[in-house]
Amino acid sequence: MNIIGELITLRAIEISDLDMMQKWANDPSIQYMLGGWHFPTNKNDQEKWFENLSCNSMHQRFLAVDKDSAKVGMANLVNINFKDGNAELGLLLDPKFQGKGLGKDIVETLMKYSFEELRLNRLETSIIASNKPSLGLFLNKCNWTQEGILRNWYFRNGEFIDKIMLSILSYEYKELKK
Repeated sequence: MNIIGELITLRAIEISDLDMMQKWANDPSIQYMLGGWHFPTNKNDQEKWFENLSCNSMHQRFLAVDKDSAKVGMANLVNINFKDGNAELGLLLDPKFQGKGLGKDIVETLMKYSFEELRLNRLETSIIASNKPSLGLFLNKCNWTQEGILRNWYFRNGEFIDKIMLSILSYEYKELKK
């Protein structure tokens, strides 16, 4: 089942998407803005990663496409915990599609799906402090709450950078929809 937003559709990742995803995985301008550590990814590694995807997993990954079916980025819900009602949300948006409202639509679409379809109670994300566009997206445009800072969590370009922890709760999402 595709998850449909106003500007984007989130769909299953297909083998034909791997070339674009490998390009994103190896683009330093994208990877320096994401959490974690990223080594160069070759086609073989990308295919092994793809083979491990499962619609039955508690880690769901989606390809985001716009109304013209252009591949604009990826989104995920990971560490889905149905017992406690929470999950982590993440996204990657191709730089050429940034600033067009697509990131906001991805977040809002996953919030709606998570709270209205999966009946989760809490979504969280973490953002590297130097990623001002993502912080603005989540805090100002999507009304998430900053919960904390993990100091000097990431090391990028010779310096340590904080990790910002954000969340939104189901009742907060419902208040936004009124």
